Amino acid sequence: MTALEELQRRKLAIIRAYSASSNVTGLIQSATTLLPLAALCVLAAWGLTHDVRVTVLASVGITLLLLRVFALMHECGHGALFASRALNRGFGFVYGVISGMPQYVWSQHHEYHHRNNGNWEKYRGPLTTLSTHEYAALSPAQQKRYRRMRHLAFAPLAGFVYLIFNPRVNWVKGNVQLLAHMVRGRGPTTFQTRYWKTWREYRHMSANNLVLISAWIVLSHLVGTGNFFAIYLSTLSISGGVGILLFTVQHNFDQSYAAPTATWSYDQGALHGTSFLVLPSWMNWCTANIGYHHVHHLSSAIPNYRLVACHKENAELFVDVPRITLRQVPAAVSCLLWDPEAERIISFAEYERTAVAQRA
Repeated sequence: MTALEELQRRKLAIIRAYSASSNVTGLIQSATTLLPLAALCVLAAWGLTHDVRVTVLASVGITLLLLRVFALMHECGHGALFASRALNRGFGFVYGVISGMPQYVWSQHHEYHHRNNGNWEKYRGPLTTLSTHEYAALSPAQQKRYRRMRHLAFAPLAGFVYLIFNPRVNWVKGNVQLLAHMVRGRGPTTFQTRYWKTWREYRHMSANNLVLISAWIVLSHLVGTGNFFAIYLSTLSISGGVGILLFTVQHNFDQSYAAPTATWSYDQGALHGTSFLVLPSWMNWCTANIGYHHVHHLSSAIPNYRLVACHKENAELFVDVPRITLRQVPAAVSCLLWDPEAERIISFAEYERTAVAQRA
């Protein structure tokens, strides 16, 4: 029996054994995240008028804690951080405001990723990975731009667009469309937009933006607009960029399983289309153990504080899971093409080698 077959046989028992969430543990994780974050924000503000070096050092800590805030927001979206649904909703909203992302709306899109993990015909990742056929249809200039915009150096820009720019601009665009729709004498019940799917999503998006923008105004008044946004934009953009990078290499790596709908297997996607990101212990803390992504995709109901135990106590099932270290991340980031025939992700270098061989 293969590891995949054994996993499928024991899957339900494993999920039952490790999916129990704890309100106490969730509250401890929240306190050990939000309290240090608040302290570092105060310290960064103090450093602006006393010693800018303090501000710089505090900003490094803020960046790392913002990464953890997003990871815990993600956990609340799965209903896994707390046993209580109300606590997941409440803290999820708070984490969403801090990270700049409307949590409920984001969780709906993220759940689609989980339902289709490994099915690259349906979900192409945060960087919209092209198939080899789509890439071949681009002009040389377009191919160069595709590669360049996905370079490591652009990660902070991607974080800015993802966490700060898009959630605000999309909300404004949707509101403008809604206003125009109503000015034409049409009722809100007939309104449709690509920016939200339901009125519940709209309410969550509006609440997130109104609370966040209000916080911007208050904090700008307290420490100065330039000072506030210099710290806020830099820390959140870098944090977002690192988050996108880590998420990408957990699914985009050399030989990663990437099937079309007709041959796709959910469990195959969890074992061979998801990596085990081997991180130092401090970074596992900052990312809420999201490096154990193969276990997370086995079941998103398993909370972050049980992922490590699940992995260690069922290690024989995960021997074939691809492992990626921090040193291997840059190489994995170059694996941004989907080969539908081979049902795997390949690198730009492999694509070029194949193209040269075919021309020869």
